[in-house]
Amino acid sequence: MTDPACNLPAVLAEVTAAFERYERALVGNDIAELDALFHAAPSTVRYGATENLVGIDAIRAFRAARSPAGLARTLHNTVITSWGSDFAVASTEFRRAGDARIGRQQQTWVRFADGWKVVAAQVSWLAPPA
Repeated sequence: MTDPACNLPAVLAEVTAAFERYERALVGNDIAELDALFHAAPSTVRYGATENLVGIDAIRAFRAARSPAGLARTLHNTVITSWGSDFAVASTEFRRAGDARIGRQQQTWVRFADGWKVVAAQVSWLAPPA
């Protein structure tokens, strides 16, 4: 059975644009833009490959301290799915030059009065394929 509220074209277009904005900010190390795209709340979570960050203050401190080197990456198998008009999940795989591992990223997006924001994110690595 298909959910008629799933993947509404206008919502998918909005979330895709927000996701692409995030990707540009990430590889360009635009900290202000990254901060603007995360929900500014103590309940916002970002579990990274080497860190667990709970709350926007922890996320902002991590971004401010992170090196801007080596952030370029290529995305693969990006899937964005929306439910209704205010909730979506973006999942993608990524690779970095010179690194055989496969990165994975997943973000939960919610529409607020000031636009689409990430409320939860997770980044992890898979060992290189054998």
